[in-house]
Amino acid sequence: MDNTLLYTERIAQFGRSLYQQERCAGTIEKYVRDVNAFALWLDGEAVTKEAAVAWKEHLLGKGFNPATINSMLAAVNQFFRFCGWEDCRVKPLRLQKRLFRGKERELSRQEYQRLVETAQRLGQERLGLLLETICATGLRVSEVRYITVEAAQQGRAEISLKGKIRTILIPSKLRKKLLQFARRRKQASGEIFVTRSGRPLDRRQIWAEMKALGKRAGVALSKVHPHNLRHLFARTFYRACQDVAKLADVLGHSSIETTRIYLISTGTEHLRQMDRLGLVT
Repeated sequence: MDNTLLYTERIAQFGRSLYQQERCAGTIEKYVRDVNAFALWLDGEAVTKEAAVAWKEHLLGKGFNPATINSMLAAVNQFFRFCGWEDCRVKPLRLQKRLFRGKERELSRQEYQRLVETAQRLGQERLGLLLETICATGLRVSEVRYITVEAAQQGRAEISLKGKIRTILIPSKLRKKLLQFARRRKQASGEIFVTRSGRPLDRRQIWAEMKALGKRAGVALSKVHPHNLRHLFARTFYRACQDVAKLADVLGHSSIETTRIYLISTGTEHLRQMDRLGLVT
């Protein structure tokens, strides 16, 4: 292709296009961030297939996790499609399906409880309740806004995201906590998790508050993020019902293969399962 350059305006148009496609805010933010990273690396050079392949090799050389590289390539490939540069698209890395996840990345139930207890001890009632809400329902962080006073009263939240609508049931103990919290804050209706000025909590604020809490609770920061609460919910739910299809529905996954990723055990648990086979005398 000709020496077509990446311009800030083109990336902004790409972001607006994703919004019009009703992609969630987190996806839009990540895709735009990854495309900007590619543009920064290009440093004004032309966009070519060779440049895209070289960027992939650059990310490998920098020691990025292969799954992270593939997610960045997916963003850039989507951008290329938006621009009509199909010939610049690059193939993702071929990954062996993971049998287990690193223990250093998985939030345990004990660590989750430590986070909640620390938040309560520090007087951070809203943050502690937010952790319990995400972990007890399996919500995405982008879906927290659907937890309203009305939803707590009804015991269910109607989630409308990515062109799909699903119902999240709110456990009775959580309902009671949410309604008590709202009453103390004199919130008669609307979103429960808001700032003092009444603005909805955004993703960045939730992440920042969780990271600060992780430091105070002595939990590895690599484990402290909203999606790990969703993973903990998934593992706990599956142990209770042993029904991956039902779990996929609860999590809002269109593919069971996505749900299976949530159920990958740690290496320690995987080794324990192998030891139980009793194949060594």
